[in-house]
Amino acid sequence: MVPAGRHAAQGGEGASAGFGGGQVLKPYDSFIRAHLRFYGYFRDETGREETAMSPGKPSGQHPKASTMGNTNPSWQRGPGPNAPRLVWTLQQGRPAPLTQPWRSPGEPQAPFSLPAPRWPVECEVIQETIEHIEWVPPEPEPFCPPTGPEQALYTLSVEQGTVVYHSSPVFQGSCFTCARVRGAPGPLSSPAAPLEGPQDTTLLFESRFESGNLQKAIKVGPYEYVLMLRPDLYTAKHTQWFYFRVQNTRQEPLYRFTIANMAKPKSLYGQGLQPLLYSQRDAQSRGIGWRRVGTDICYYRDIAGEPPMFRLSWSMRFPHDGDTCFFAACYPYTYSDLQRYLRALVADPARSRYCAVQALCRSLAGNTIYLLTITSPGGVAGKRVVVASARVHPGESGGSWAMRGFLDFLLSSHEDAKLLRRLFVFKVVPMLNPDGVVVGNSRCSLAGRDPNRAYGKALPGSFPGVWHLRAMVQRLLAEREVVLYCDFHGHSRKNNVFMYGCDAGRDGTATRLHQRVFPLMLSKNAPDKFSFSSCKYQVQKSKEGTGRVSMWRLGVSHSYTLEVAFSGSTLGGRSSHFSVQDLESLGRLLCDTLLDFCDPVPAKLQQCLVEADALLQRQMGREPGSGGSWSDVSPSDLESSTSGSDSSVSEGIPDDFHSPDRPMEPRRKKQLQRRRARNVLRRTNRSHTSIPAGTRRHPVLPGVQSGGVGAGEKPRASSSVTFPRAAGAENGPRAATGKVPGADSGVALSRVPEAGNGHCATRGRHQLDSGTSTATHRKPPLSLRHRGATSDSSQDPAVGAFLGPSWQRGGHRPRDRARPLAVRAVASRCCACARQ
Repeated sequence: MVPAGRHAAQGGEGASAGFGGGQVLKPYDSFIRAHLRFYGYFRDETGREETAMSPGKPSGQHPKASTMGNTNPSWQRGPGPNAPRLVWTLQQGRPAPLTQPWRSPGEPQAPFSLPAPRWPVECEVIQETIEHIEWVPPEPEPFCPPTGPEQALYTLSVEQGTVVYHSSPVFQGSCFTCARVRGAPGPLSSPAAPLEGPQDTTLLFESRFESGNLQKAIKVGPYEYVLMLRPDLYTAKHTQWFYFRVQNTRQEPLYRFTIANMAKPKSLYGQGLQPLLYSQRDAQSRGIGWRRVGTDICYYRDIAGEPPMFRLSWSMRFPHDGDTCFFAACYPYTYSDLQRYLRALVADPARSRYCAVQALCRSLAGNTIYLLTITSPGGVAGKRVVVASARVHPGESGGSWAMRGFLDFLLSSHEDAKLLRRLFVFKVVPMLNPDGVVVGNSRCSLAGRDPNRAYGKALPGSFPGVWHLRAMVQRLLAEREVVLYCDFHGHSRKNNVFMYGCDAGRDGTATRLHQRVFPLMLSKNAPDKFSFSSCKYQVQKSKEGTGRVSMWRLGVSHSYTLEVAFSGSTLGGRSSHFSVQDLESLGRLLCDTLLDFCDPVPAKLQQCLVEADALLQRQMGREPGSGGSWSDVSPSDLESSTSGSDSSVSEGIPDDFHSPDRPMEPRRKKQLQRRRARNVLRRTNRSHTSIPAGTRRHPVLPGVQSGGVGAGEKPRASSSVTFPRAAGAENGPRAATGKVPGADSGVALSRVPEAGNGHCATRGRHQLDSGTSTATHRKPPLSLRHRGATSDSSQDPAVGAFLGPSWQRGGHRPRDRARPLAVRAVASRCCACARQ
């Protein structure tokens, strides 16, 4: 019997056959079956779920329990019986999610479980559940007048202050290793200084909850505090988002707060943006939620320290004595908020008819990355696809609120929503980086890198969300047209709402004009929020790894990033902050624009094409209607030199991605230099040799044809993929990629070779030893530089499954002998070693 490998690694929908009953299992298969049942990942063919560690069942005991030691801690096991009802299959030594039991829109849906978020084991988590009410202020909240630069020179004597709160995770290494529900085991520490008595006015700080990230609070005066934000986990930078709690408040005094380690040199706080405050007493007694507070707000550079840091200061008074209050940079939207929203959606019989909630994949920590398929029940023939995603950057919570408005409108009974569901199939990933949202990161995932720079890297073991999203779009393009891709973001340096598109400067005039039509239509539908003049279309080299550019390179002609300002709007006579209602309305306006954009009557499209041409002619200094062509003009000449994306300073993913924040050792650096030199020589020698038919020199992702793709060219989508065939398999079966129905999980179906011939979905690199329970695996030795890295299957197998062995990617050809492939718990894997 052959484990379902490659198609499961893609997040694909697997066949119902697997480790089911009625088959005579080989020793190795029997071991794997017991192993998966022990970790809660096994489900039989009849649909009856096997629960992990079921009392009284012999199958609940691990086959190597006598030699594994204590297996009780939950971070060494899978999600267990309380996890979502997903089916798991073997992905070359580790479980991978399947979506077979999930239904399509219009079919009955099973009860939706709500698993608790999983945290890195270094993080302490309080047991309290943090929830906030939703509230819209009766009047728009105006911007605060900015403070002059002369007041920004005020410095605080931090050295003479008293540390009243200090919570810093004790890392076991320089990169993520494992996670568990409720984070670090054992009793919680006490990071806050205790009060000396009822007269003590010291504030009590706390941030060890979902999306919280306060690291230290220093009391430098009776009512004055200097705060330090925790950098993104496994990095030493990216401090922008903040979210924390204070208690023991006093109503009369004027408090002064200063965040002393903000990372960006420019911020909307210098243009009138105010922090958000939430009072529990006001929420309970008056129904008031998040509101803008703060006076004397200033954002300035710290005169000391390298690299330079920036300070945000504000003054305010609390509304009540003895209150519990929260501060945040933007309206928080946590992973638990998303799960509660999905649970209510599934429980609603009306909305659930049009929406199927599925699992795209799982994050590094084991949190589910959800995929929503929205369309009208029935056939999907002739329907085009719209793909939307949000929250790849966890600190940009405004994108989640806009996404929620988008979903609310699509699932409503509005006539336009009904028309959209009849015309399109919507594939929506509402939270691409749940791990970063859970721990309170600003930009990065637990890999310690910006996942919005990893779309061009085949690293499913380090960036599973973006990798599976890109693979899904590839498969969709092979079957039908993807008319639009939109990635929801937030922006901390520019007001209003705007978009980034893709214009490489090599297309014709009509194509370049069409890139600007959708943003122009959105500006007409939202004149008081959306700024067409702020939109940019230049494809910079540093943005090649973003979702917008990556989807455009795949063949999605209209691929955009929707940027929502942290502050508010300066358009339409308003100069005020965005409320939650404003953010949610953006989703409805986006749907209206989609209908205008796809209107079969071309009047609106032609009008916008004429307007876009006139605007560009005027921007080039020409008279509108002069007839001059700008098709040969570079996009850099059409746009100002102002910064585009809010993540301009984000680093890309290096080609030799190793540890997120550990500098490379000199010896390792020299080894890589020698390896590159040998690779150049090897490629030169191979260029004069013939390559056998049916093989690829560089395996690529399914659905994409290899070959030279120049800048500005869009690779062609393909539904057929050729992989190197294993020796002796000339007459054996192949794994083939199936078609993707429009309303299914968006995951490819695969046909796995029949049992026999010693081949499986790993293209012949695994072989079962006859009469034994050991699988041999030929692979290069792993690096042992990380604590989580071992010399067995703890390496992420999906990388080898789709990229081939390291020597096929230009590394060393393995010289070691075949050695046993041991099976270990997935949680002990070092994510950064997945690139090996």
